[in-house]
Amino acid sequence: MAPSQATQVARIATVSVAVALLVLGLKAAAWWVTGSVALYADALESVVNVAAAVAALAAIRLSALPPDANHPYGHAKAEYFSAVLEGALIVAAAILILTEAWQAYITPRAPEQAWTGLAVSAVATAINGAWAALLFRRGKASRSPALLADAKHLLSDVVTSAGVIVGVGAVALTGLLWLDPLLAALTAGNILFSGFALMRSSVGGLMDEAVPAGQLARIRALMAEHASGAIEAHDLRTRHSGRFTFVEFHLVVPAAMTVSDAHEICDRIEAALKAELGTAVITIHVEPEGKAKHQGVLVL
Repeated sequence: MAPSQATQVARIATVSVAVALLVLGLKAAAWWVTGSVALYADALESVVNVAAAVAALAAIRLSALPPDANHPYGHAKAEYFSAVLEGALIVAAAILILTEAWQAYITPRAPEQAWTGLAVSAVATAINGAWAALLFRRGKASRSPALLADAKHLLSDVVTSAGVIVGVGAVALTGLLWLDPLLAALTAGNILFSGFALMRSSVGGLMDEAVPAGQLARIRALMAEHASGAIEAHDLRTRHSGRFTFVEFHLVVPAAMTVSDAHEICDRIEAALKAELGTAVITIHVEPEGKAKHQGVLVL
């Protein structure tokens, strides 16, 4: 990532902390006014948002550091640790919510000043929705796992908050007190699901998963399209590390081809892949035709 882009991502992450604190304050006020356990669950998820936003900011600043002697491939994977931590925090919040929901089910209580609390919660939800949309755009543009993880969590928060608002309104209209803890439990279930999904995708990045099948097919097509003069390419390996895509393969060329001509083919392939993938690290091992395996990416 260019220094200016890294700085921009860090600024966005800093604003995320401020937005998370604002939303937490509004949702805590909504819960305090009403005493609703469903709104308590919604506020507790915002506590996780604040912690996750702080962790994302720290990870983004660390991942922007240039490679050094101890980390020759850079620090991009730091963002995955932030996403894993966020998933773990979501799971912890869900457990706390389920505990409170059970207590409210045993001893039900009617929300107070429900409409005032719901209006405050609606404002907080609107702020979260707008910020999640912006994070999605900036996260995809910068290929930042931390920003995308934060955006996905906020979107989940918006969905659950909307459900809570509708449900607490129903409690106020109908007097069915059991709806309040039920909504809290459903909220906990939803964030548990999002937490596990988030940790799964982040652990995949830490474990150097290959790129998705569609992107891999595109890489193969570009290699074949721009490798005119070579015989074949094999042993293709790919992985993601933060915003970087790593591509490695062996390129077989005629035994009589000069080093200069082989290098020109490599340059063409590398330029095409970087144009497609954005921030990419390409490693090509050139081999003579005797090393051909007749499998992998065959070049016509």
